[in-house]
Amino acid sequence: MADNFTERLSRLSVGDISAIIQMAWEDRTTFETIQERTGWAEADVIRLMRHELRSNAFRLWRQRMQGRVTKHRALRNPDMKYHDRRVADHRRATR
Repeated sequence: MADNFTERLSRLSVGDISAIIQMAWEDRTTFETIQERTGWAEADVIRLMRHELRSNAFRLWRQRMQGRVTKHRALRNPDMKYHDRRVADHRRATR
């Protein structure tokens, strides 16, 4: 029996996978926005990135994301004027 991740991954189109990867690479698109658009939580996105990217690219992405306050709404400065939902609005999502 396939695990939940494999099952969910198999239901994504190539375009959906590409959109999740692109949002994950964007510094200002939060994991919360990715989850709202796709239903994939941060842990799911990390697993998808590990699965879809070459190991070197995945390591670079993880280094980039470590401690990046812009990837989590709760860590952002309230004065930050940028609204990440606008960026994600034009991305294709599974929902």
